[in-house]
Amino acid sequence: MSARVHFLGIGGSGLAPLARIALARGHLVSGSDQEPSARVEALRALGARVRTGAVPGPAELAAELAGVDVVVASSALGDDHPEVAAARAAGLPVRRRSDWLPELTSGYQLVAVAGSHGKTTTSAMLTLALRAAGADPTAVIGGEVPQLGGGALVGSGELFVLEADEYGGAFDALDPALAVVTNVEWEHPDLFPDEAAVRAAFTAFTARVRPGGVLVACGDDPGVASVLGALAEQPGGGPRVVRYGLGDGLTWRATNITAVDGTTGGSAGSQDVSGNAGDPPAVVTRATVLRDGEPVGTLRLALPGRHTVLNALAVLAATGELGVPVEAALSALAGYTGAARRFQHVGSADLAGTRGAADLPGDGGTVEVIDDYAHHPTEIRATLAAARQKAAGREVWAVIEPHTYSRLAALLDDFAASFGDADRLYVTDIYAAREHDDLGLHAADLAKRVRTPADTSYVGWAELPGRLAADLPGHDVLLLTLGAGTITELGPRLLAGLAPAR
Repeated sequence: MSARVHFLGIGGSGLAPLARIALARGHLVSGSDQEPSARVEALRALGARVRTGAVPGPAELAAELAGVDVVVASSALGDDHPEVAAARAAGLPVRRRSDWLPELTSGYQLVAVAGSHGKTTTSAMLTLALRAAGADPTAVIGGEVPQLGGGALVGSGELFVLEADEYGGAFDALDPALAVVTNVEWEHPDLFPDEAAVRAAFTAFTARVRPGGVLVACGDDPGVASVLGALAEQPGGGPRVVRYGLGDGLTWRATNITAVDGTTGGSAGSQDVSGNAGDPPAVVTRATVLRDGEPVGTLRLALPGRHTVLNALAVLAATGELGVPVEAALSALAGYTGAARRFQHVGSADLAGTRGAADLPGDGGTVEVIDDYAHHPTEIRATLAAARQKAAGREVWAVIEPHTYSRLAALLDDFAASFGDADRLYVTDIYAAREHDDLGLHAADLAKRVRTPADTSYVGWAELPGRLAADLPGHDVLLLTLGAGTITELGPRLLAGLAPAR
C-alpha cells in the first residue's frame, strides 16, 4: 500500500537516497530543502514534489503537510525547526533518519557497512559486486556513485546494503545479518567526547548482528581490536568474526601491493570540467589476495592507495560470506570507477598561455585537480599518500578546508601532522556546518602549526582561485581539494579561470 512520505532536508546525502527508494516503491514523495541542488532536480524528475528556499508561513506549511502520512526529518533540523514543529502540531509522526532506517530495511537481509572512514567506498564496491553476481541488491550509500546512477539502488533481491553511520545514532537500531567495520577512531567530537565513547557505540552496533550472522572486521585497526575485545566479553561472545587486512594470520589478506601505470585520463565516473586531453597515466593498484593463507586471485583497482586495498578486502570478505565466487568479486572490483568526492578527478589544464599566467615568468606547466571528502587527519594522510602514488613525479599540492570548529579544536595537533605527503599546502577558512561557536579558532591557527610541508599558508576562501592561478604556472602539479564543505567548488572555478587566453 502506497503512502505519502514528506522529507525535510530531502536534498541531503542522508535523505535523498531514502526518497529515491520510497519513489521506486510506489510511495508519493514530497519534501523541502533550503537550497536547490542536482539531487533535488533528480528527485523532481522521478516524480517528487519538492519546495526549496525559505520556510513559508504557518498556513502554507499546513497546506504542504495536508495528506502526508509520515514525515522524515534530517538530523540537521532541530526539534524547534518550524517545519518539524508544524508536522508535530498537525499530529503527524516525525521520524529521524535513524528511526526510518529500521523500517526501510525490515524484511531484508541487511548488510550494514560501518566504520569511522571508508564506508562510502566500501558500500559502493560491495553493491556493485553483488549486482554483478546477480544478487540484485537494494542499497543506500552516503555518496553519489555514477555506476549506480546515484546514492540509492532498488533491487528485487533479499539483500539490502546500507552505509551505516554512527553520527547521530543512525546505526543504533539496526539489526544486520552481516556487518562490516572498516576502522574505529575518534571522530565527530561534537557528539562523542572521546575515543572510548566511539568504541562503545561500535561495540553496541556489532552486538546487534542477528543470531547466526557475521561480522567482517579489519584486523589491522587498533580501534576495531578494542571493539572485538569488548564484544567477546559480552554474554554469548558476539557474532562470528571474519578478519581482513594486510597483517599476518587474517582470513583475507593482500600482499605484493604494487602501483602500475594504467590507462590515461580520469575514471569513468569522474567529471572533467576542463575539457583538456592529455591527462597523465592513471595509477592502477595491484595486489595478490590470500584467503586462509592461500592465493585466490589478483586484485586490480583503478584507484590508488593502501586504504582502497583495505576497502576492497572488506568487500571480498563480505561477498565470500554471501556466496559470491571470488573471481566474480575481483572482476567487479577491477571495474569500480569511484564515488563522487572520493579521489574524484575534476579536470586538468595545460598552464601555457593561460589567463593570469601569460605575463608571468616561468609560464607553463600542468595541473590535475582531484577532489576528496577527506576531513579527518587519518583520511587526509591516506588521501595524500594515494596522491603521492598517483603523482608519478609531479608536485603534490593540497588545499584543506577544515570542517567544523569542534573537530579542528579536538584534533588540531593531529591535523597539523597529517600533510607530510604534500609539497605545498593552502589552509582556507573553516566550514562551520551546523556549528555556531568558533571556540576562538581560526584556520590560520592550523596553518601556523603545520611543520611539513614548510610551504604552508593561510589563504581566505575569496582569494583562493586567484592565488592558485598565480602560483601554479611553471609547475607540474597534482592538486587536491580536501574537505566536506564548499571546497568541492574550488576545482571547477580554478579550471574555468585557467582556460586558455584568447
